[in-house]
Amino acid sequence: MEKLSLLSHAELVAALLAPAAPEDVMRAARADVQALACRDGAVDAAGTGEALLDHRLAVARELLLRRLRARLCTGPLVESPQVLRDWLRLHFAGLEHEVFVVLFLDTRHRLIDAVEMFRGTLTQTSVYPREVVKGALARNAAAVAFAHNHPSGSVEPSHADEFLTQRLKAALALVDVQSLDHLIVGADQVVSFAERGLV
Repeated sequence: MEKLSLLSHAELVAALLAPAAPEDVMRAARADVQALACRDGAVDAAGTGEALLDHRLAVARELLLRRLRARLCTGPLVESPQVLRDWLRLHFAGLEHEVFVVLFLDTRHRLIDAVEMFRGTLTQTSVYPREVVKGALARNAAAVAFAHNHPSGSVEPSHADEFLTQRLKAALALVDVQSLDHLIVGADQVVSFAERGLV
């Protein structure tokens, strides 16, 4: 499957709306027959219509991510907290490892760039403040917000999360970059450090 982030908006829409090719329909029909014949319901994934459905869902997800991101670029982040939460939930959906994202913002707190800066394991990610500062300076960011996921589904901030936030805030303050928030995403929930007075 092609990397969807490289496709244009028009190509994504065409992929989403394109009718299934006759060979896809035949594969799906054969798979349905196999599923009925199979005692435990297991079906060869290569021959099912599920591959087509999975592809279309991935295309729809990419289109939605782009739409939400575009909305984050048009106004201050604080004016669209629900859009940010929706984008983060969709961005982190299905990940089985921690990812740390930095949202770089301009002087009016509009999104300049959102970057997955660090990837980790199931339970932790190593985050380097120096790299975050470099990223902020490279993008001429006036402010940042941080986000990471908890694959376990728990959104409660750990002491390590709180300590990291303070380290990042202190490092960025040295170069006059404001730290607005740190969000933790778990399953369908999002917790904001700013709302809890932790930033």
